[in-house]
Amino acid sequence: MARYIDANCKLCRRERQKLFLKGTKCYTDKCPIESRNYPPGQHGLSRRSRISDYSLQLREKQKIRKTYGLLEKQFRNYFEAASKKKGITGENLVKILESRFDNTLYRLGLAPSRKAARQLITHRHLTINGSIVNIPSYVLKSGDVIQVRDKSKKLPAFHESMKRMKENMLVSWLNLDKANMAGTYLHSPERTEVPFIGNEQLVVELYSK
Repeated sequence: MARYIDANCKLCRRERQKLFLKGTKCYTDKCPIESRNYPPGQHGLSRRSRISDYSLQLREKQKIRKTYGLLEKQFRNYFEAASKKKGITGENLVKILESRFDNTLYRLGLAPSRKAARQLITHRHLTINGSIVNIPSYVLKSGDVIQVRDKSKKLPAFHESMKRMKENMLVSWLNLDKANMAGTYLHSPERTEVPFIGNEQLVVELYSK
């Protein structure tokens, strides 16, 4: 399966915004956005500042896609699924993206980034409702319980993540039991609840052309 293998920090620089792809590094002075907030490449500083409506829509789509670590085909499939649901397409898209297993693990604080969450999931360190699930794209439903397997609870990665996770960092549609390294997906989030860094309406306009 195809996957992105270049430096993640280049993605943030291309969007001139932190996408929080590198976990704890994104919160330090070592984050390249702090010192080089311009697109990578030899023409990064000299690129024209004027952009068209299409370019703005495209960049917004790329920003959201990269934030969740998705390939173009995956993202397009999610958009098509969102457009078939009742309600506002953009909000449906956000709900689908937020209900992914890897994203939920990241939101719970059990992983420092979505990329790290995918690795932990594929290495079979977690269960959903008592059964091992190693598919990062698994879509959670209300009431689903994520838990670290007993034999994996000694991993430093989980303990470090739990130390960093504070009560006020947890989103409203999730519940976290730090002592047992478990979390519950309470319900699908409303758009206003999601700390989202993109404008999904521009994605709808882009794909509607």
